[in-house]
Amino acid sequence: MKFRPRQARLNAFAKINLGLKVLYKRPDGYHELRTIYQTISLSDKIELEYTPARHRIIRVDCSPEIPDNLAGRAAELLMDLLDVRGELTIRIKKRIPLGAGLGGGSTDAAAVLLSLPAITGSYCNMEQLLNLAAQLGSDVPLFLIGGTVLGIGRGSEVYSLPDTDRAHGLLVIPPAIQISTPEAYQQLSISLTRASADNKISIFQSCAWRAEVGVSEPSWPALIGNDFEEAVFRQHPRLRAIRNKLQRLGAAAAMLTGSGAGVYGIFESRPSARRAAEEFPKEQIYPFVFVSRKSYRAHWLRRLWPYAVEEIWPPLSQVFR
Repeated sequence: MKFRPRQARLNAFAKINLGLKVLYKRPDGYHELRTIYQTISLSDKIELEYTPARHRIIRVDCSPEIPDNLAGRAAELLMDLLDVRGELTIRIKKRIPLGAGLGGGSTDAAAVLLSLPAITGSYCNMEQLLNLAAQLGSDVPLFLIGGTVLGIGRGSEVYSLPDTDRAHGLLVIPPAIQISTPEAYQQLSISLTRASADNKISIFQSCAWRAEVGVSEPSWPALIGNDFEEAVFRQHPRLRAIRNKLQRLGAAAAMLTGSGAGVYGIFESRPSARRAAEEFPKEQIYPFVFVSRKSYRAHWLRRLWPYAVEEIWPPLSQVFR
């Protein structure tokens, strides 16, 4: 019997960090974090094609090619868990810049985790998906939630926050700057103390509370800041200059995302963001808007039709309706 292939075309959205606090290094070698993630409209294009079979073949076609692609690893883990056989082809057209603190590899992996149960006719609950996501990387779990997300622990323990307003943003990424995340952590560890951790927790809790109760002025992320900035800006002063320029051009908040090298500014309106973009003629510029949790999930359910049940999250195969 010959099966027809099942296909889905998806957008895997990027993220920025609306503030990031590094508290201390844990006994397991990871750092204890507090961060607020926000999904944004910049996205990779992903196409999944699955054909049932008695054997298992996973192919990943990524442009540009990425060694050790997380999407393929996500497919292996999930198909092992669900005991799924078949031929799976994952085609990825990268539009999220690599090594920029935008979660480009992580969102592709999450896209596979969210869509594969629906198109293979398998069942996987959120707890199982979150466990797999945490194995793949600290940023992967947030993309199973979408919108405005609280991240604690090493960033992989995630909780929904009320969505912020549809802010307009501008992402600036200078070419030829590569940030080593392990090196950034190493530089940061030198200055970490228990006293500073206690102070950071107080600041973060205050700002997270503002997010939780829906305080939506676009300047509140600046109250948290990003602890990586001091170490990263010391090594790459050009990034500090970009952040300062965004502030001078009227950004309500401007900071490094993740450990860089992306620097973003949040503006009150699309015209003000567009005017600011004109002041960076030599840089890579990516305008974006915030993607709310409602919009994020609606996109997935719409793109996974007719395989997924409407209005159920995570996407549930029609087999289990």
